[in-house]
Amino acid sequence: MIQLKKKKKRNNIKYPRVIILISLLLFCLMIGRVAQLGLSAEIDGTNLKELAKQRTTATKIIEAKRGTIYTSSGDALALNVSSYKLIAYLDAKRTTNKKNPQHVVDKELTAEKLAPILGAEKDQILKYLSKENVYQTEFGTIGKGLNELTKKKIEDLNLPGLDFIESYKRYYPKGDFASYTVGYAKADTDGDNTITGEMGIEKKYDKILKGEDGYIKYQKDRKGYRIADTPVIEEEATQGKDIYLTIDDNIQFFIEQALNNSDIDYDWDWFNITILDANTGAVLGTATSPSFDPNKRDMTNYLDLMIASPYEPGSTMKTFTYMAAMENGVYNGSETYRSGVYKTTDGTEIGDWNRNGWGTISFDRGYALSSNVGIINLIHRHMNATMLRQYFKKLGFGKKTGIELPGELPGYLGFKYETEIFNAGFGQGITTTPIQNVQALTPLTNDGMLLKPYIISKIVDPSTGEVDLENKRNEQERVASTATVEKMIQLMDDCVNGQGNTGSGYRIDSGELIGKTGTAQIAKERGGGYLSGKADIISSFAGIYPKSDPKIIIYASVKRPSGGSQKPISNAIKEIVNNMANFYTTTAEQNTTTTNKITNYQVPNFTNKKLEVVQNTLNKNGIKYVVIGNGTKVIKQTPSPKEKITTTDTIYLITNDSKLTVPNVMGLSSKVAKNLLNQLNIKVNLDGVGYVTEQSIAAGTEITQGMEITLKLNPKFTS
Repeated sequence: MIQLKKKKKRNNIKYPRVIILISLLLFCLMIGRVAQLGLSAEIDGTNLKELAKQRTTATKIIEAKRGTIYTSSGDALALNVSSYKLIAYLDAKRTTNKKNPQHVVDKELTAEKLAPILGAEKDQILKYLSKENVYQTEFGTIGKGLNELTKKKIEDLNLPGLDFIESYKRYYPKGDFASYTVGYAKADTDGDNTITGEMGIEKKYDKILKGEDGYIKYQKDRKGYRIADTPVIEEEATQGKDIYLTIDDNIQFFIEQALNNSDIDYDWDWFNITILDANTGAVLGTATSPSFDPNKRDMTNYLDLMIASPYEPGSTMKTFTYMAAMENGVYNGSETYRSGVYKTTDGTEIGDWNRNGWGTISFDRGYALSSNVGIINLIHRHMNATMLRQYFKKLGFGKKTGIELPGELPGYLGFKYETEIFNAGFGQGITTTPIQNVQALTPLTNDGMLLKPYIISKIVDPSTGEVDLENKRNEQERVASTATVEKMIQLMDDCVNGQGNTGSGYRIDSGELIGKTGTAQIAKERGGGYLSGKADIISSFAGIYPKSDPKIIIYASVKRPSGGSQKPISNAIKEIVNNMANFYTTTAEQNTTTTNKITNYQVPNFTNKKLEVVQNTLNKNGIKYVVIGNGTKVIKQTPSPKEKITTTDTIYLITNDSKLTVPNVMGLSSKVAKNLLNQLNIKVNLDGVGYVTEQSIAAGTEITQGMEITLKLNPKFTS
């Protein structure tokens, strides 16, 4: 029987013609796309050549150094300092020679040694070191922002696998000093370490201080290394400009010290003191308490009281109401009125602070006694709302002064009806700022000329030394006659130096301080009217010193002083004026008795330089110096860079020694001693004014965290 072979089954699946056509079409499109990609320079708006270049191009940012903020004498208030981030290499492949390990070998030992230096627990450090399958690790916030001393302590451990990434952070060497003026800047949180100003001068002039970053671009291989013989494009960074303020170190210190002393003896909500150069309009010093340390940013209030928080000024405005009457030709100081209480046409009773009054008195006498009824009679008989408002505006009230600080507010001059006009005349129902008040007093020290206040002396390009901007006396307009000026000086003199007047608490022995006191009730937050508590006031003083040859204008105000007393202000003002008199008299005496030839020397920036190099530079220039610590590198210095000194002065160099000791500051001025000790993180308490005659902690004592020292001072030091 013959068996036949079975035929193989054919694949009888038939594809529809449409599927075949679609497949062919897709294939053709793919071929076309490949051809397009190969032949076209740009696809869908993307430049393919540039895209490829970006994938093989590395860009390294060259950070611009932020400019420094200085006082008028060149003392640094804000500067960039090196900051370090600790990293640890964990990958054992980094080590090619076991005798010279390049990764963390003993994690337990490393954690144990690092913990006390970083102020952390051993287990916390070990957690970072125990990460698996990572090349390197960081240590979170505890490993960031390390200074030179901490870096040196870690390096001295000689532990393998530890390294540092250097960056910059903003540092304020004087701490809580002119804080609201300087403000603060901090590194952005997005990881690029850009420092941005957020308050004060740091914010207002952020762009100028910041400069412009540069960069380096080069072709890289797959591992990120530069490919040899390929072009490198480099754009240098443009350094930030330096800003010199008009702040006088000594005057600012006297203000800060007076506020601190007042804080010990009295309670209040806030206290501001501002001092203006009477002849130029430059702000010589200004401070508000409570204040803050820009390094810690421990502020309770973000507003600069000098410019950004208008309040009802009270009776210091009487000076300007009297000036308005004089300039309108309606003032007669001998004209009399009945003091005590005045009833307006709507039945409102407005009284003097002494509601029994002083009988019938003259307008001149009413100023010295700070009589509200005197102001009312002056306005009712001889003036109107338009005259008063126009003159207030002439003096700069109701609008910004334009001072170089962020957040300035214009205040409020909204008065229309009879009672409102009367109230405005003695500083109630309107709001002003301290900077407006000192500006309004400049006509009295400049024969009637109103000056614009300013707080920036100059802006300098540190790379060339070129001065980009320089501020000087800026005359606005003549707002008072010589006769008005002379009459107001006489009235202010009588207010302080006359018998039994409201300003008698401000009298000093020389009789050279003159001014006007003020007391304003605090308005209720809701429902209108004013609070009636004894301490529910804003007490103020606007003065000029010395009257015979005005040098400064001073304005102070305090909210809710203890028991409603003027003592916090009067004590502070007299302390400041007496300290200024003692200091400048002593300085003048020293200058007249100096017979040696004195050469000026501008202090270079020695920070982060080798001590040996710095010593050679100073020896060559004949400058005296004191080295603090046994380190090899200078990490801080005083005086600050660019400050001008003479060959009779001494430069103090703080090195990167981990065990620094208290220096001998006997015979140094309070300014130099405080600066030096603050640089060493020692809190300073001053007892007196002038030069150090005694220090509470002996020189040579090892410096510990939180150390405080008290310095006894005397206006004239004798060795």
